[in-house]
Amino acid sequence: MSFKSEYLARVYDSVCKRNANEPEFLQAVKEVLESLEPVVAKRPDLEKNGILERLVEPERGIQFRVSWVDDNGNVQVNRGYRYQFNSAIGPYKGGIRLHPSVNASVIKFLGFEQIFKNSLTGLPIGGGKGGSDFDPKGKSDNEIMRFCQSFMTELAKHIGADTDVPAGDIGTGAREIGYMYGQYKRIRNEFTGVLTGKGISYGGSLARTEATGFGVCYFTAEMLKAAGKSFEGKNVVVSGSGNVAIYAAVKTTALGGKVIAMSDSSGYVYDPNGINIDVMKQIKEVERARISEYAKRVPGSTFTEGCKNIWTVKCDIALPCATQNEIDEESAKTLVANGCFAVAEGANMPSTPEAVAVFQSNGVLFAPAKAANAGGVATSALEMSQNSMRYSWTFEEVDQKLHGIMVNIYKNAAAAAKEYGMEGNLVAGANIAGFLKVADAMKWQGVAY
Repeated sequence: MSFKSEYLARVYDSVCKRNANEPEFLQAVKEVLESLEPVVAKRPDLEKNGILERLVEPERGIQFRVSWVDDNGNVQVNRGYRYQFNSAIGPYKGGIRLHPSVNASVIKFLGFEQIFKNSLTGLPIGGGKGGSDFDPKGKSDNEIMRFCQSFMTELAKHIGADTDVPAGDIGTGAREIGYMYGQYKRIRNEFTGVLTGKGISYGGSLARTEATGFGVCYFTAEMLKAAGKSFEGKNVVVSGSGNVAIYAAVKTTALGGKVIAMSDSSGYVYDPNGINIDVMKQIKEVERARISEYAKRVPGSTFTEGCKNIWTVKCDIALPCATQNEIDEESAKTLVANGCFAVAEGANMPSTPEAVAVFQSNGVLFAPAKAANAGGVATSALEMSQNSMRYSWTFEEVDQKLHGIMVNIYKNAAAAAKEYGMEGNLVAGANIAGFLKVADAMKWQGVAY
């Protein structure tokens, strides 16, 4: 798509020149700017105040060396990152990703997306993201502890409960958060809500583990209801088998759907009788084993190598909950041909722009990540609130608040899409609704900000 707005074209051209070797970041920026065409046409003050020029440039980018010693006594070196993108509506908030694929482009793309996702929650949190190319897979607990302590030794200089509150992400679970929090507390000599996703015994929130997966389903249920549909009796494919995928499967089942396939990086399992969630939890959460173990334990199920092929499984609803760009144009066409009528993104930007175009042109109900998977960061913000109050809500209280937030995100995204002449386009609606709140805050705080 070429931009109709000269202002948007100029901003995007500048971003491309400055970030020529960052494809993931450019993809995220282009997708947002395309959605803002009708907004820019109505709001000349945006250009006058340089809102977009400032929005696409992170307020602060930190890259640092992470040196640690493995169990054989060898020194290992990784790169650490933290991009503090936008604090117009609150302290930076976003996860820490530990994966070999992590680089500046990936972290900037995630941080940029986080601005709008966090805005959509209605809670006072800005956008940021961090991570490292460290791979926790195959590492001992002691190696992971030493890495996390080294990582936090540097990161601690740049974060705080009212400045930047990181959380978990791919590769960063309760174990990693615990090690990082312990090191932060040791360095700063203070017990604050500086990280979310903490253990319940030291300031974590009930329902945080389930939040992103549950939230995806709450958003999807609202989207389906508006179209006169529901999860009841539908076959659902969920990619991935981490927290997001597992708890999306749990809530899908509770809402009457049947999850028939799940995956990890090695391949996928298909179970026509419906995935046995207890077995999947045992394999992935307790044993940390490969998903192929499921097929060995559950009669009637099969394992297929190659995780991409999960999208060849015929389903009514698809919930991509693994990683970015996992659904390409070919996979999207296969899903449509097989009768899939709804797709909701549990991972961050798991559908390529070409795939999204296929879904939209074929009338598939499509829920973009920044709206559909905002439940995790919303509940992280609820954890921040509980930490500030030195108080804990029950699981049911947190879940109820999460449900209300996800329903409101759907309503706000749908309303924004309709207001700007793109009814039903939740990609545009989510971008616009998230953007407007941040843009107005930036405008009123002045250019020096």
